[in-house]
Amino acid sequence: MSSNKAGIFQQPQYLDQLRVRLMRQLSTMLESQIRTRSFAATISTLVKRVHGEIFEDFVGSLEHIDDPLIAAKLHQAMDRCQHLDLAFDSLVDERQRQWHKNGKYLKEVMDEFNTTTRFLSSILIEKDLLEKQSQVLEKIILSHEKVSQWQQFVQEILTGFHAIFPFNFFFIAFAEEHGLSLYCYYMGEFSEKAKQKVRDHLYQEIISKLKLPADAPLDIEEFVIAANSNYVSLNQVKMLTVAVPEHEPGFAGLLGIAFATSNELSVQEKSIIRSLLSVMVMVVGSSKVLNRTMSELEYYSVHDPLTGIHNRRYFNDMLEYEVGRSERHKHEFSILLLDLDDFKDINDSYGHPLGDEVLKTIAESICLFMRKGDIATRMGGDEFALILPETGASGAKVAAEKIRSHLQQLSFLSPEGKPFHITTSIGIISYPQDVQNVEEMMSGVDVALYRAKDLGKNEVCEFNRAAHLKKIVRDSRSLVEDLRCALNEERINPYFQPIVDCKTGEIFAYESVARLIEKDGTATTAGRFIETIEKYGLGRHLDRIIVRKVIETNKRMIDSQGEAKRLFINLSAQEIQGRGILGYAEELCNQLEVPPSSIVFEILERDAIGDMSNMGKFLSNLRKKGFSFALDDFGSGYNSFHYLRELHFEYVKIDGAFVRNLPNSKIDRALVRNLSRLCQELDILIIGEFVESEEIFTILQEMGVDYAQGFHIGMPQSSLVN
Repeated sequence: MSSNKAGIFQQPQYLDQLRVRLMRQLSTMLESQIRTRSFAATISTLVKRVHGEIFEDFVGSLEHIDDPLIAAKLHQAMDRCQHLDLAFDSLVDERQRQWHKNGKYLKEVMDEFNTTTRFLSSILIEKDLLEKQSQVLEKIILSHEKVSQWQQFVQEILTGFHAIFPFNFFFIAFAEEHGLSLYCYYMGEFSEKAKQKVRDHLYQEIISKLKLPADAPLDIEEFVIAANSNYVSLNQVKMLTVAVPEHEPGFAGLLGIAFATSNELSVQEKSIIRSLLSVMVMVVGSSKVLNRTMSELEYYSVHDPLTGIHNRRYFNDMLEYEVGRSERHKHEFSILLLDLDDFKDINDSYGHPLGDEVLKTIAESICLFMRKGDIATRMGGDEFALILPETGASGAKVAAEKIRSHLQQLSFLSPEGKPFHITTSIGIISYPQDVQNVEEMMSGVDVALYRAKDLGKNEVCEFNRAAHLKKIVRDSRSLVEDLRCALNEERINPYFQPIVDCKTGEIFAYESVARLIEKDGTATTAGRFIETIEKYGLGRHLDRIIVRKVIETNKRMIDSQGEAKRLFINLSAQEIQGRGILGYAEELCNQLEVPPSSIVFEILERDAIGDMSNMGKFLSNLRKKGFSFALDDFGSGYNSFHYLRELHFEYVKIDGAFVRNLPNSKIDRALVRNLSRLCQELDILIIGEFVESEEIFTILQEMGVDYAQGFHIGMPQSSLVN
């Protein structure tokens, strides 16, 4: 920036003019008072001198006067002169004191006024500058797109910033694990030689201010913004910087502008610039942290935190994709499902840390046999799966035998230094040779795996379609008839699991879970029958029974204890499509005088995202009727964060796969901590499921998670209990 632009923020001229004018007037008054005081002193001296001369004449005259009467009158006149001198001296002294006091007051007023006007001149900023600043700030609105592309967002802000203060360069620096990341924005075109000087200059300044080693690696990204800017020698370059607060340990940064000028900045200049830089710090710091957080969350939503390979969620998505691709191109593909034999004994004998190391090695070994396009995933625990595109049953069996043989030859060391080995059982299924859809494929490969286990483990088994289908049909027919009977007889009851407040430990709400009451009185968990319920379209019948019984339970609580409890109710995907359940629930609440605000409907993420348009309508109707909504198993979807932006939820339940392993996984802890932080920013209450120990509960408390539920908190009971 050229030097003649340094005073772009001019001091308010009116204050300067007022200060000078009033100081002149006060100075004139002070000067007049000083002159008057001096004149009074002169008059006083003159009077005393004249009186003195007269007195001397009177004294001389007395020596020659014999008449006593005249002598007496002279003595009387001399006394009056003396009294007059004394009175005049008193008057002059009093006036001198008053003049001194008034002079002092005038000086104090002058000093105070001068100080005040100089202070106001230093802090007041012209209205047009404030309006320009407001125009820049009005454009700073964070959104998902701007957070994810924050470097480009910064360019938009800088264009407005440059209109207020025509700087030459803007830079952002972050001290990260790999070294120094520098983002440099040039306002206008500069030669490569000039750019290199800027890089060197900024690098040295930033290294010094962030206290980094002199040889810190530099990763630089540069942007050019169209602007009129005249480059001046770097000898005249000045910098204004603001530190980026450490939002998390090890994340330090610096943000600032560089400009060329031979003049010093005024106070107004610095005030405006620093205020805008402070806003930029907020934008850049928050965007950087949120972008990093969202990137991590998106990565770990499809990757296993322990082994680094893909997880079950990614496997399910890719399996659907591969089935479609197979149908379009008319080729086969196969799945290998691997389960480590007796792996529980390793965890029990040598501990989970060693068990985790074994799982990592197994994953690395499996990847050695993958071709380009093959997909390896950890399904959970000690179970792995591979998708082998364009591979039939025979090719899949060859690959499975190679993997099985390699894994059994691996040698591991116990904590005592003793070697041990591990084997694996592998099931194989091919599409479309063995099955016709995804559900059959997964259940079929499970059958093949269990058959390999039954043969003595450390085996590879292919799917036997005929035997499997016969067993599936027989078991499904039997179970669906039992379920229809139980629904008609209303032998499906809600059990209530407490949800506690992590801060107080008090019960906040209860989740109602379905239990099938067998004819002998035993209760069967929903996991045993929910897939059949969904497959045969019985979900609506089940939902209406549970909804009615839950609301009736709340009515009894109102009658006995005087207040309703907050109850979570699980809904099936069918109800989102039909939406009739809301009218049914509203009617029940009105009849039984149960407040709708005490009911929270809960839907699995995979069901909620299946039909986004219907989901939006469902949520709109739900809130109009006074109900609340909770999204269950959050994080299990491929793009969970997209739904947070598109839909609003009162509650989010973290997928238990993240919570269960908090004590042993640094990655899961980071994931849940960032999820909690993100939901807090969005005013969404967060619930941690699968709290199975006091240690997990304590970790959730430290992370600021709002609520928790799980077997450690309380088992599902047939009635509401404290």
